[in-house]
Amino acid sequence: MLAKIPQVSPFKITQDRGHRFWPLQTVGWAGWVTLFSLRDAYWGHAFKNLLLLSADAIVGLTLTTLLRNLYRAVWERDVRVRVVTVLVASYGAAAIWQPVKNLLQFDYTDNFSEVAEYGLGAYFNGIIGYSYFLMLLWSYAYFGLKFYELLQEERQRSIRAESPAHESQLRMLRYQLNPHFLFNTLNAISTLIVVGDNGPANSMVSKLSSFLRDSLDKDPMQKVDLTNEIESMQLYLDIEEVRFDERLTVDIDIGEGSASALVRSLILAPLVENSIKYAIARMEGGSTIRIASSIEDRMLCLKVSDDGPACPSTREAIPWSPASACATRGNVCAICTGRPDLVG
Repeated sequence: MLAKIPQVSPFKITQDRGHRFWPLQTVGWAGWVTLFSLRDAYWGHAFKNLLLLSADAIVGLTLTTLLRNLYRAVWERDVRVRVVTVLVASYGAAAIWQPVKNLLQFDYTDNFSEVAEYGLGAYFNGIIGYSYFLMLLWSYAYFGLKFYELLQEERQRSIRAESPAHESQLRMLRYQLNPHFLFNTLNAISTLIVVGDNGPANSMVSKLSSFLRDSLDKDPMQKVDLTNEIESMQLYLDIEEVRFDERLTVDIDIGEGSASALVRSLILAPLVENSIKYAIARMEGGSTIRIASSIEDRMLCLKVSDDGPACPSTREAIPWSPASACATRGNVCAICTGRPDLVG
């Protein structure tokens, strides 16, 4: 039975976006106030206009929040509609914000000389040169962050869509291993019993029982530490050693720092079976299977090799999850991952 993949509802996605918007909105306008306060401090008027700047920021925050609601309303429309909406709405917000800013400044400083000189036009001074540019900048930042969020969500959907296929592939490898392995083992036990070699037959049955109990208790999607995985492979190889007697030699080398790394359960089984099938079983003089692990350039590398014939054209390809890379060359197969704590 495949593991259930958690689904993310559209409501939750929208809710998460809202939770991200307000911190960014607040920090952005607080940064605007801080920037101009530092400017005043540079000119020797530290905190003189802090109250004025705060009032301007509150108005700006309110207007840009209204812009956000408008942009969300036209988000599904044609791109030309969205572009025109940004240009017009940003100008509209600037045409409101700048007069309010100027009115607050005139009243705060008690200086209406510009109004006396230019009339009502003094309230609209600075719309194009400053406020419109700032509103456009806010709008482009909003759309940029929104597109980035959508890209991340699409990537998560893609990962969730691929997960069932990866799990099916892992389980397929396990189910391919067990029937083939069981047939060979039971055939070997039967042969030992026929020839009256009951000691090795009993030992093989006991080891087979331990291996099956260990493998069936584990989910192939479960992560286990490398030491546990090596112990499982040792049970497997103990059975094969009874079957092949002195023809099979096993050499295991766990590199420093790799013993506690997490790997997929039975990740090494297809590789070891490949060596059994194409090296040990085909060489009358026997062969050695070497299992090695190491940390190289912050990558966990698992290597299964043998000194049998190097026949890349006849050896079976080892399929594996795209989350790990399996490179086969002659009689060596290596799996490497960029995360030392997880393979597969």
